[in-house]
Amino acid sequence: MKIKVGILTVSDRSFRGEREDESGPTIRRLILENLDAVIAAEGIVPDEIDAIASELIEWCDEKGLDLILTTGGTGFSPRDLTPEATMKVIERETPGFNEAMRIDGFKKTPHALLSRGISGIRGKALIINLPGSPKAVSEGLLLVLPAIPHAIEILTGRSREEDHTFRAG
Repeated sequence: MKIKVGILTVSDRSFRGEREDESGPTIRRLILENLDAVIAAEGIVPDEIDAIASELIEWCDEKGLDLILTTGGTGFSPRDLTPEATMKVIERETPGFNEAMRIDGFKKTPHALLSRGISGIRGKALIINLPGSPKAVSEGLLLVLPAIPHAIEILTGRSREEDHTFRAG
């Protein structure tokens, strides 16, 4: 069964049509090239907590998406509110995705530590905040992609318990 993916770009300028969204299409390409997935929703919202949270809730609760990848709004600017919006909607955090992206990114630039992105679970959906730049999106997403199918299998009940139990030897 294909993973149902949503891609949400968070950007005031892209929302107003003043700047072309490059990160959303980057995510789309990487997902379609590397996962057995379908892009079930795409959107652009302004850097506003309620707009971000509303879209995340709709995509999780009403559209039944398995995976939502956000891009943008994770930095230090006063308008960067994606992590706060995500915290409002998730039920459990999944810190490993963003920890891995920050650690790997830090090997290339100390600026990777400025990413405040988080990840978490709402119902049976996994939400992962990605940075806003296409390069950082590409590097971060490619790093965590191998863990996503199994995470979705567990969340959605498509996996049996014995499929993800560690076996020594």
